[in-house]
Amino acid sequence: MANKFTPRIFLLFLLTLIQIHHACSKQRKTYIVYMGDRPKGIDPTTLPSLHSTMAQNVLGSDFEPGAVLHSYKKSFNGFVLKLTEDEAETLAEMDNVVSVFPNTKHYPCTTKSWDFIGLPHNSKRMNLESDIIVGVIDSGIWPKSKSFSDEGFGPPPKKWKGSCHNFTCNNKIIGAQYFNIKRFYSKKDIEGPTDVNGHGTHCASTAAGNMVHSVSLQGYASGTARGGVPSARIAVYKVCWEEIGCNDADILSAFDSAIHDGVDVLSVSLGSKKVVITPYFKNVFDIGSFHAMKRGIFTVNAANNLGPNPSTMTSYPPWILSVAASTFGRKFSTKVQLGNGAIYEGATINTFDLKRKMFPIIFARDIPNVAGGFNSSQSRLCSTDSVDKQAVKGKIVLCEGFASASDVGFFSGAVGIIFGDNYPQDSPFIFALPTTLLSLWNFREIQYYMKSTRNPTATIFKSEEVEDSLSPYIASFSSRGPNPITPNILKPDIAAPGVNVIAAWTPLNPISEFEDDKRRLPYNIISGTSMACPHAAAVAAYVKSFHPNWSPAMIKSAIMTTATPMSHALNPEAEFAYGAGQINPVKATNPGLVYDITEADYADFLCGEGYTAKQLQVLTQDKSNCKVKANEKAVYNLNLPSFALKINLTIFSHVYHRTVTNVGSATSTYKARIISPPLLEIQVKPNVLSFTSIGQKKSFSLTIEAAINVEVMSASLIWDDGSHQVRSPIVVYGK
Repeated sequence: MANKFTPRIFLLFLLTLIQIHHACSKQRKTYIVYMGDRPKGIDPTTLPSLHSTMAQNVLGSDFEPGAVLHSYKKSFNGFVLKLTEDEAETLAEMDNVVSVFPNTKHYPCTTKSWDFIGLPHNSKRMNLESDIIVGVIDSGIWPKSKSFSDEGFGPPPKKWKGSCHNFTCNNKIIGAQYFNIKRFYSKKDIEGPTDVNGHGTHCASTAAGNMVHSVSLQGYASGTARGGVPSARIAVYKVCWEEIGCNDADILSAFDSAIHDGVDVLSVSLGSKKVVITPYFKNVFDIGSFHAMKRGIFTVNAANNLGPNPSTMTSYPPWILSVAASTFGRKFSTKVQLGNGAIYEGATINTFDLKRKMFPIIFARDIPNVAGGFNSSQSRLCSTDSVDKQAVKGKIVLCEGFASASDVGFFSGAVGIIFGDNYPQDSPFIFALPTTLLSLWNFREIQYYMKSTRNPTATIFKSEEVEDSLSPYIASFSSRGPNPITPNILKPDIAAPGVNVIAAWTPLNPISEFEDDKRRLPYNIISGTSMACPHAAAVAAYVKSFHPNWSPAMIKSAIMTTATPMSHALNPEAEFAYGAGQINPVKATNPGLVYDITEADYADFLCGEGYTAKQLQVLTQDKSNCKVKANEKAVYNLNLPSFALKINLTIFSHVYHRTVTNVGSATSTYKARIISPPLLEIQVKPNVLSFTSIGQKKSFSLTIEAAINVEVMSASLIWDDGSHQVRSPIVVYGK
């Protein structure tokens, strides 16, 4: 007999929900209160007192000394404290508060690559490169690596104001700080900037590591390891910890210190584990990079590893360079041979050699850990502890699905693992025992073989390093556009090598990141937009060494307009996968023309995005007024080196206004050239720009017209003077 859901029961149920919500709303959690730029004419040491007063006004009798967990006062204004939802809303309504948002977690998003993108070790270098300081916000750094020796380096640049905490710096690593607002350290952590994970070390050496000869991962990727700017200095800001991740409050502290210290470029290879869409200035990356931009510091951020689905970007402010991950020709193949002689090709980096000896093969589905409460539907996926450990001894285990390197510990005594999954194979993983990852099709064929014979056997070969002739293309894991916040701004901006990159590592973490793995090596091969990010940061530093007075927007423009176009055929998402294309360091030093953007231009853009004059004044600490109304037209006039247009009509026409600055030949004439599909009508007025001096500016308009609604169409505007081809991507898209 069915239970009756009476009005009385419903009312009790509703009251219970209300009580639960009320209780939850009364629970305090850590929030960040962002208050814009540091007030002018105020001693920054007085800001903590102001923050405490604000906290006391909100918390009332609950206020206690130490309620403010941290005050931001070096480069911008804000503080951290624990609030209920109601208290957070009260604070958000106060004057001089730009935003209040919860303290959330982020996570790390990996030498031949430099040769591949056209920056060999003998490329032209400027003496100023040794004065460039690359700041790395990550998991710290391993100081004993040869990549960070200061042999041959002079003292730090005079402009440097940074410091070293619980760490011995040298003339290469000139700054090292750490931030941990939770004050929690796992047994593996070191309280200080020393890297116990490896991710920060890898990123720092990719950007600015020294040239180190005869580097390899047990023979793989052998050669000379080097950063893009090996003469540059490194400043490290550790915000990532083993069990608590990388917290917003700590990341913002790192930005605050790095801006104050005087870095030139910031490399930030961090992002959320899921797509989180937040308005501008309710995200620590937006805030930190905005204040960096105001002080002439260029910020580079990983696009994230949530691809290949659309709108998976987590880095979209126009003042930041968002970097996608591309391949650069290095590929690893790990084969499986069955007892019947059949061979299947998979993908991992397997350094173990089984000497092609055959071992029994068993399907994880057939050996569930019943005592642990697991069934066959769980064990077939090889989830943690789901397989009977005794049953796998001396055998190769077949797993339907894919487990990360940290989950293979339950294979106690197993010889190896064969994963079968649709998981993309363009970014091989390293495991703690012989392993390969096959396509589901090949996986099913192995299952068929196992059913056809009484004693199925197999072996896993040692990996082979092979050339990927299709490179460059965007890795499947790399997050895609379009931009979910401002659809008419193209994201990502650029692509850089991020697959199978070898760089420095910490011996405190095995190369597989599995604790029982004995392979603790000075260099490791990993993949991710995390690895693409320091490549782009290094290129920004390289360009700055040639042009120390260029603004961040000019450097960004130079990088984007000189990029090498990438193949639509290999990247179906087109510009939403790779932005302007594959980064080209040498060309970026001589772009011919650049698109510059001032802080006032960004203010107009923000007004168009709906920010009020009052919010703007708090943000910038000046008397800025909104010259444009809250509508989307402002974005068409933001002086970006790219054009994006989202449409929802079959007939449309939009005009963009741009201004270019001559940084090439003093006397030069550029002619506009449009590369476009027949369905788009694109006009440039004027289509000829003549310059008579360096630094001269010229304006033009670009009109896009069409009478069809399509999913995505790509075009290009190229300003050509015979020596420079200044290329801007154009993307028109619908649903």
